[in-house]
Amino acid sequence: MYLRLTGTILAALIAAAVSYPQVKKPEPPAAKVPFEKSLQAVVVTTADWNAVPGKATLFERKNESSKWKAVSDEFPVVVGRNGIGLDSQMNWGLGGELPSVFKKEGDGKAPSGLFPLTSTFGTADVGAKLPFTKLDEFTECVDDVNSRWYNKIVNRMHVGIFDWKSSEKMLAVGPQYDLGVFVAYNSYPAIPGNGSCIFLHIWKDANTGTAGCTAMERQNLERIVKWLDPAKNPYLVQMTEADYNNRVKSYKLPKLK
Repeated sequence: MYLRLTGTILAALIAAAVSYPQVKKPEPPAAKVPFEKSLQAVVVTTADWNAVPGKATLFERKNESSKWKAVSDEFPVVVGRNGIGLDSQMNWGLGGELPSVFKKEGDGKAPSGLFPLTSTFGTADVGAKLPFTKLDEFTECVDDVNSRWYNKIVNRMHVGIFDWKSSEKMLAVGPQYDLGVFVAYNSYPAIPGNGSCIFLHIWKDANTGTAGCTAMERQNLERIVKWLDPAKNPYLVQMTEADYNNRVKSYKLPKLK
């Protein structure tokens, strides 16, 4: 009886190992596609650096030399509960009224800058073209600055080394993470302490800021998820209205109405 039981347990362990391959090292970050090659942009602007409400519009262009055209009406969003902060990895150059505050881990600010949109997640796939991760109880986004998995969405059952002490248990967040898009802020490479786990996701309501993400009504997010095309190198462009207007020409941004 003991031998049969031991054999059953061993077989179960082997099956688990096959089902959940152990990844010993994180994959190196993919090369960042420059904004100049983007053909899709989710443009978000706020009234100032401390504002929580914002507005968004979707833009698209046929090729790198074409003019950007709006493909949606303007719709409301909310950003970080403490507004937005600068991306320290971005070369801001001169112009604009920039604050002295850069985005950091846990500051309650959404990042200001230009960021690739690289993957999606949720409790059910609504037809995403970008890579999709179905959330389960083991899906976590690591915000521990000392972890090799910092600023990555991982499945605890798929990684071989659990070196983090802090993470977002994404399924446990609830309806706000029923659908989302990973914003590749602080990803090329991830610098410990600069901020992590930045998403487009469903808002709690039109007045409640996030921990650093950009949130909106589900119907608007679902449209974005279905629209984003990896072949078009989609980006999030997020700035204050004044800073955006000062950089339209230099960054070749879509023109807002």
